[in-house]
Amino acid sequence: MTVRVMLVSPAMNAALREARFEGDAPLDRSGRERARAAAGLVPETGLALSGPSERCRETAAALGLPARTEPALSGWDMARWAGRALDEVAAAEPAAVAAWLGDPSAAPHGGESLHGLIGRIGGWLDALDGPDGTVLAVAEAAVVRAAVVHGLGLPARAFWRLDVAPLTLTELTGRSGRWNVALGRPPAGPPAGDTW
Repeated sequence: MTVRVMLVSPAMNAALREARFEGDAPLDRSGRERARAAAGLVPETGLALSGPSERCRETAAALGLPARTEPALSGWDMARWAGRALDEVAAAEPAAVAAWLGDPSAAPHGGESLHGLIGRIGGWLDALDGPDGTVLAVAEAAVVRAAVVHGLGLPARAFWRLDVAPLTLTELTGRSGRWNVALGRPPAGPPAGDTW
């Protein structure tokens, strides 16, 4: 069965503005307002999910989605780096950051490696079977990037070359072993070039 998977990246929060490793931080005022403004643009779906982070759950609620929390969509586990600024970690642990950026199997922070993240999200993606073949999920940008890398069979290093802006939709259609991808567009409504 062909499945349509729509992944919406969550709205802005302070951690993202400050280039901090994902922690469980809430949306900021601007992020909440933008998510509420986008509520009417979200496509209808048979199954609505949300990553377990506060940021994902708040975005789903602001979008008006009756989303069920899906533990498999948890963000990239950065362990002891969670919540810290990238610049701070790079200054304190330059060799560890270089290893993390250069080796997809490395997890110097004590959490999940890039290969681990891609494998976990790929397993979730390949097991999907929405009630009407359609799934909409609010998921952290790293989860969206991992889904694209897995879906297209890209090398892990391609993860670092993908950008996912807040409140954009990335769509994968297909099934295990055969996915097509539409990247980073508003879910519906505004003309090309407009953002919500």
